[in-house]
Amino acid sequence: MKFQLAINLERMDDGTDIKAVRDHTLEMVKMADAAGFEIAWAAEHHALEMTIAPNPFQILTWWGEHTENIRLGVGVVNAAYWHPINLAGEAAFLDLTSGGRLEFGIGSGAYQREFDRMKPGLDQKDSWRYMQEMLPVVQKLWQGDYAHDGEFWHFPTATSCPKPVQEEVPIWVAARAPITFDYAVEHGCNILSWPLTMPFSEAETYRARLDDAIAKHGGEYNGTWAVMRHTAVYDNEGDRANAMSSIRNVLGQFGNLMMQRGEVRNGFPDRVPLDELDGNARVDPEMLEENLMFGSPDEVIAKLKKYEGIGVDAFLYYASMGMDMAQQKRSLQLFIDKVMPAFAEKELAHAG
Repeated sequence: MKFQLAINLERMDDGTDIKAVRDHTLEMVKMADAAGFEIAWAAEHHALEMTIAPNPFQILTWWGEHTENIRLGVGVVNAAYWHPINLAGEAAFLDLTSGGRLEFGIGSGAYQREFDRMKPGLDQKDSWRYMQEMLPVVQKLWQGDYAHDGEFWHFPTATSCPKPVQEEVPIWVAARAPITFDYAVEHGCNILSWPLTMPFSEAETYRARLDDAIAKHGGEYNGTWAVMRHTAVYDNEGDRANAMSSIRNVLGQFGNLMMQRGEVRNGFPDRVPLDELDGNARVDPEMLEENLMFGSPDEVIAKLKKYEGIGVDAFLYYASMGMDMAQQKRSLQLFIDKVMPAFAEKELAHAG
């Protein structure tokens, strides 16, 4: 199993110094690079302090200048917010400056609030159509001159300047629904899945959807399937309690955005009161600790082996959940020191 890192520039309130957040985010990526993580992922979101990511290519170019080996993943760009020529050029420029480390992730967006501002009139549920038109156009622009007359974009002959330095840029799509698994397998894309806070059985459901898609499209799939979970590794009760408090606070804000309840004030979403969500597995503490990648190093190893057992190729360590920055580093260091070796030894044994 490979390991990847997703981290945001994240402020939960206006008392947090944005320069400290900047420095912390880069330090976490550099830790992951030194430890042998495969990919560092940056998101795209707008007008939200909990995920400060107005341009993932800018973030990844910054990370690329300070790292050696870790690949740079766009996780994921929202197709509806971009023009294909612009998107192709931005992505290719990152590939050029990083020495061919681009991992290109594309998706359909998450929050209707963002669409209402970035693409007024578009329902989030319909945005997959933009993604499916955009991806082949970007790939053709990377190859050379191309003119397009589609449903959403029209332009005369143009090309991407620069071109990617990789002969074939790895493509990723965010997938939960069967239709997206079908698309990914049919077009040879790698897959990012996020079960949110649902149980392990949700990942098993995704596995079944992936298997169905593979069977439908000739029985072969050479892509990578990565699964993301909020992660907190701890070795004392204080850090355990802090991790639980942090994730529940984040879910209060996330609930606002997903359910469109409450206001967003100067970039900070009002929290949906947790007592209104009691009984929901998304916020129940015992369920959260069981479902997420929370626990002691041994507990996290045991959970990861379950994911490995259903064929997950890569685990995406989601570090951003409002947790204290010092504790985020302790958690990542425990993961590096105590969890990753359990899988490295297995790989070495296979190699021998």
